[in-house]
Amino acid sequence: MPLTQPAARQRLHTRSIEINGYLRTDGHYDIEAHLTDCKSFAQTNLDRGVIQPGEPVHDMWLRLTVDDQMRIHAVEAVSDNTPYAICPAAAPNFTRLAGLRIKPGFLREAAQRVGGIVGCTHLRELLQQIATTALQTITPAKARRDMAAEGVADDTPGSEALDKRITEQWGGGNKILNSCLAYDQNGPLVKRRWSHLYTGPDVAAKETAG
Repeated sequence: MPLTQPAARQRLHTRSIEINGYLRTDGHYDIEAHLTDCKSFAQTNLDRGVIQPGEPVHDMWLRLTVDDQMRIHAVEAVSDNTPYAICPAAAPNFTRLAGLRIKPGFLREAAQRVGGIVGCTHLRELLQQIATTALQTITPAKARRDMAAEGVADDTPGSEALDKRITEQWGGGNKILNSCLAYDQNGPLVKRRWSHLYTGPDVAAKETAG
């Protein structure tokens, strides 16, 4: 269902971000992001002259190669279009992220390596979405691989086998409880999947009755 009909308006700016997760033949994963910013009007500056409507002000790529444990093995960044001539010089500095693990605190650690004047604001902004995409790429891939090795199928309509395995790899109910609406400890999903953690109204009613 789309958003409601907006007021009369004029589009001024479009930011597009596409992030893909790939399984490599060497067993590692590439998480690759592409960001563009375009205006609906011509824009001028000293370095670019005239940036035409629809021509990218920013056109940037960032690829992280990571392993099963979310450790970054290699980083490549490219800034094909930027507003200023100096901007592309920041891209090579993102190789400093190699060796970090995508885990709680990753963005803080990344900022220590590519923050401020050694980095690029827009490439850094991609890191949060790349981290989420890495999680969404690698955890299901590992779960599917483990299930295949165990001979467990997940092709029955309505089966939650794969989804359960994924949430187990995230740490299970204790780890993700109340992290969003779906994992509300009073909600139907928690009641169905982790009944020992469920504290919904029927539990309260039983306790009151008891």
